[in-house]
Amino acid sequence: MRFDNGPSHNVTQAIIYCRVSSKAQTKRGDGLNSQETRCREYAKYRAYDVVRVFTDDLTGQRADRPGLLSMLAFLKADRKNPHVVIIDDLTRFARNVRIHFDLRQAIVEAGGILESPSVELRDDADGELHEYILASVSQHQSRKNAEQTLNRMQSRCLNGYWVFQPPIGYRYQKADGHGKLLVRNEPLASIVQEALEGYASGRFDTQVEVKRFLEAQPDFPKDLPDGQIRNQRITDILTRVTYAGYLEVPKWDISLRKGRHDGLITLETHQKILDRLKGGARAPARKNINADFPLRGFVLCGDCEQPLTACWSTSKSGAKHPYYLCYNRACESHRKSIPRDRLEGEFESLLCRLQPSPTLFDITKAMFRKAWDARLAQAETLKTTLQRDIIKVEKQIEQLVDRIVDSDSATAVSAYERRIAKLEKAKLLATEKLARGVGPKRSFEDLFELAMAFLSNPWNLWNSERLEDKRTALKLTFADRLPYHRKSGFRTPKTTIPFNMLGGLTMQKCEMARPKGFEPLTPRFVVWCSIQLSYGRAYEDVRKGGSLVSR
Repeated sequence: MRFDNGPSHNVTQAIIYCRVSSKAQTKRGDGLNSQETRCREYAKYRAYDVVRVFTDDLTGQRADRPGLLSMLAFLKADRKNPHVVIIDDLTRFARNVRIHFDLRQAIVEAGGILESPSVELRDDADGELHEYILASVSQHQSRKNAEQTLNRMQSRCLNGYWVFQPPIGYRYQKADGHGKLLVRNEPLASIVQEALEGYASGRFDTQVEVKRFLEAQPDFPKDLPDGQIRNQRITDILTRVTYAGYLEVPKWDISLRKGRHDGLITLETHQKILDRLKGGARAPARKNINADFPLRGFVLCGDCEQPLTACWSTSKSGAKHPYYLCYNRACESHRKSIPRDRLEGEFESLLCRLQPSPTLFDITKAMFRKAWDARLAQAETLKTTLQRDIIKVEKQIEQLVDRIVDSDSATAVSAYERRIAKLEKAKLLATEKLARGVGPKRSFEDLFELAMAFLSNPWNLWNSERLEDKRTALKLTFADRLPYHRKSGFRTPKTTIPFNMLGGLTMQKCEMARPKGFEPLTPRFVVWCSIQLSYGRAYEDVRKGGSLVSR
């Protein structure tokens, strides 16, 4: 190792400053140690006594580096005993001309003398010019590296690769021909997928319910020490198109495009989530609806039609008793409690009475089979329609691009670009649906058995120990909240379409009718139940054959 020219001062004590650009470099390489070793060799050659070593793992574009500030504070505290500040190279000191000379002046004012084994730093005109040139070159290299990195990141994004911090549920893995590629990170991927599909399907009514679901998952990372997740994080998860296998970077003018990674959900499901978020604010599910009182908020007071609340009451003996009650002060049933066992017992009896007659299952199965066959017959037609729609959208995009080229108005160009973005998204949705296949993904027996298992006895789902299952049973069975009177019990409930149809077939006279003069059959009750239970896609209305009608 060769060092030029001796020192022009009598200072014998020295401190060393070393820097790398990031924390990752402290783990991947030995940059800090190699810099310190070279500086110690220089100090030994100059007969300096090294008293302290300061380090940083931040960019040289910043002046507020903790190690650098600590070094300046150390110099100022011992100003009476000047120290030599040894740096391995000017690039390790700063990567900005202004910051370089500001720090240089700060060291001088603190009583320090800057030296380096790589370059001689002098105070004359030639030395200042040489130092300025070296600092300028260092700044240019830093900015050039940043520009090249940014360009590479933008290019990868244009090719469909995610280049930022992997979202929760993903991790980076090296893949042949791709470099680093996002892949599923289990079990987080399955947890996030369930949350997204649950919100899209209506299983979770609000973002608050998604938040509680994720907070209940031990493997999902929490934001706060008490196990809570911030609301903004839930919104970010629900709106991130990356989970659909696509990417979009507005700050780089990179429009929505298919990503190279596999999505946790489909783009269609992602669009359903966005539509629900834009559908208006919903009243959040109350946090105190728990397994102790699953009907709280769903059952209404029969006198004022306000939701019943619930609580545990402590008797004189110290025993706790669960009650439902009305808290509306204007109601005559205000604070008049209803034992939980009585109310929930009557509710379970109500559920049991909703079981349809076994003789109806053959009729229902035949109706469902007819809808299934109609869906299969329409699959090819739908495939042709999707292909035609894609071609139509492509032509519209070409026309709008031509208008942009011919337009001199910035407002018109902006409007055309927004329209193109919408058409591109519609094209992606149609392309994804076409690639996924337009026919049913599960067999007739699987879907029919799943739907009828619930319709045959909704009490089984209600009897689950999970609060989510109980709430799902309420949503699938009843179209509205249930009024309950303390003396007369539950009023006639408003059930959902499946139970309306099955109940109507039980009580009313039915016969086969000719298609002429009647609307074609729409077996919504079977389709609806299938959608709710399996999160499948809706089937189109049946347009063939006769129909059962009630009269």
